[in-house]
Amino acid sequence: MNAYMILQKLTRACILLVFVFCFVFTATVNAMVPKSEKNVLLELYKSTQGQKWNNTWDVDAPVDSWFGVKVYNGHVVEINLFRNNLVGSIPENIGDLKHLVSLNLAFNTISGEIPKTIAQLSKLEVLKLEMNRLEGEIPSEIGNMESLVKLSAFNNFLSGKIPESLGNIQTLKELNLSSNNLTGRIPNSLGELSRLESLGLFENKLYGSIPGELGKLGNLKELVLANNELGGEIPKEFGQLASLKVLQIQNNNIFSFDNMEGLDSDQFLVFDYDREEVKKDNQYKDFDAVKSRMADTKFEDEMED
Repeated sequence: MNAYMILQKLTRACILLVFVFCFVFTATVNAMVPKSEKNVLLELYKSTQGQKWNNTWDVDAPVDSWFGVKVYNGHVVEINLFRNNLVGSIPENIGDLKHLVSLNLAFNTISGEIPKTIAQLSKLEVLKLEMNRLEGEIPSEIGNMESLVKLSAFNNFLSGKIPESLGNIQTLKELNLSSNNLTGRIPNSLGELSRLESLGLFENKLYGSIPGELGKLGNLKELVLANNELGGEIPKEFGQLASLKVLQIQNNNIFSFDNMEGLDSDQFLVFDYDREEVKKDNQYKDFDAVKSRMADTKFEDEMED
């Protein structure tokens, strides 16, 4: 065997060793997470009766093997415990998961308040808390979550006003706070959410007029404001919502629909409003908005399960 062939074999062997080393090193790094992050997971497990979850954790096993937990580069980046029989509260140290990108605790029995420390999750893009028993006010600190794209907390018992600070989340595309006990006016600041595509505030106790500032939401496709105590008139600025496909404003106290004629009915897949109020003056006989449905809340997580 000549020297060239020996060199080739040695080269192949070295490449294989490097590959195996990288694989083992990567697996080891991913299995290990900082103690502070593991402590958050253990506290979540404890505070929501982890032993009774549908899919429980072996807390002695590597973290990356725990159900619903994803680890990348040695950090916890995702927690998905959708419909997993969590009963209890969200731990105060949740904000220590500094690298978390997605948190899905939807369709459980989580109670108590949303901890203010959740706003420390600066890299979080998805926060899904819907279909739980959360109560208290929405922390105004959530307005500091500069990476948040989706915030869903419908069907809880949240109360108080919608924080003005939510208008600071310029990355937000979906905001769904439907079916809670929220009161007060819709914040004008929501009109600053230039990337917002879906806004759901259905079935709360919101009052006052609908802010004309919402007319600045050029990317808005779905606006659900039904079943509140909103009054006043339909803002003329709504005529600027060229992307809007779903508009539900029925079961409110709106007394003037004069600006409806500025809306193009052809753009809508769903348009629900209080038709009897409109018929009183018979002003809008040319406005074709026969497509309608019951105001509802989308449960896209049902398809994920």
